[in-house]
This record gives sequence, C-alpha cells and structure tokens, in this order.
Amino acid sequence: MKGKRKRLAAVLIILAAVGLLSWGVAILYRYNYIPHKTYVSEHFGITPYVSVVDKDGDQTDDQTDILQSARDYIQTNPQYKSKYYGTGYPDDEYGVCTDVVAYALLGAGYDLMELVNEDILSHPDAYGITEPDKNIDFRRVRNLKIFFKNTTNSLTTDVYDIEAWQGGDIVIFENHIGIVSDKRNKDGIPFVIHNANPIQADYEEDILETWGRIVGHYRVS
Repeated sequence: MKGKRKRLAAVLIILAAVGLLSWGVAILYRYNYIPHKTYVSEHFGITPYVSVVDKDGDQTDDQTDILQSARDYIQTNPQYKSKYYGTGYPDDEYGVCTDVVAYALLGAGYDLMELVNEDILSHPDAYGITEPDKNIDFRRVRNLKIFFKNTTNSLTTDVYDIEAWQGGDIVIFENHIGIVSDKRNKDGIPFVIHNANPIQADYEEDILETWGRIVGHYRVS
C-alpha cells in the first residue's frame, strides 16, 4: 500500500511539473520570448500591396518605403524611454511606440511632426489641446488616433480578414501604435513592428491578435 502511495505521489509531482512547464512555455510563447514561425503573404495567396505614390521620389513606393523605414529605425535598437525632445524627433538611443511610426513615415517623405501640428491647429476642438507643442504632440497615441482618423481612410480592424492587412499599414490599439509587418503567423495574421516596453523580446512580434482592442487601421497612400 505504501508503495502505491509513493508511486501515486511521484506521478502527481511529475504531472504538476509538466503542467507548470507547459504553462511556462505557453506564457513565453504568448509574449514572443519563444520565436514564432513566420510566413509571407504569398503563402496565403495574398498579393502584397504596392502604393502608386512615391512621396519622396526615391523610386520606392510609399507602402514599401514605410515598411523598410520602420525596419531601418528598429535596427538602431531604440531603448524604450519616454522623454521630451526640443528637436521633436528623438536624437539619442531612446524612443517610444509612436517614434516607430514617425520615423517610418519620415523615411517615406512624411513629416508627422509637422502634419500633426497642422491638423491640431486646424481642428483644435477635436484634439482638446489648448496649447499645442509640435515637439511632443505627434508622439502621443491619443493625438495620432485623431490625426489618422481625420486624414486617412480607415480600414478594417478585423484581424482575421488577413488580406486587408498589409506590410506598411498602421495599427492603433487603445494605448499603443505600430507598423504592420509583411511577416505573418501560421494563420496569416501579420506581425507588428513596435516598441512597447524595456523588456519586450523583439521589435517585430506576433501581437496583432493578443495585444488588446484595435481602434484604428490605416494606410497612408
């Protein structure tokens, strides 16, 4: 009888350990500390979107330019930290989520600092800003929600309509923003290029389904 109890106890300990291990692996996978296998649009019969606009005249269409510029920015390894800059755009090794979008657009010929400031001056009531400061206003998610809604055609926020999501699009969550990647997960849902916190696993992650409610999805041109 004692032998049976010992064997049962051993089995229970093993099951508990396996359960904890499985739980731990699930958490690590959920937060991208375990790499997710990547696919591209062609795996799902989706034709990558190419814009007819080339804002900066560099022979690269806007959609491709925005995506590549986002990748160029994260290659600088910006450390997550919120600071004020008299230059508007961060000029050191730090940055936040909005800077990924700002530098992605800047690389394609769109100065988000100036564009947001112009829209705030034209529609102050929409923003609720009494004293505009163009050095910081374009680096706040709450302002970018309004800016893109005012100036850009809205696209679907249904992440399972995978053909509607293209690399170079902009996605806005309640309190976060990023650039949609051309990498996709096994279900065809795109990764997001973003800078969220000091401990995130990578700058390009499979978060579109799991980050939270999506409040905006936009394509510049």
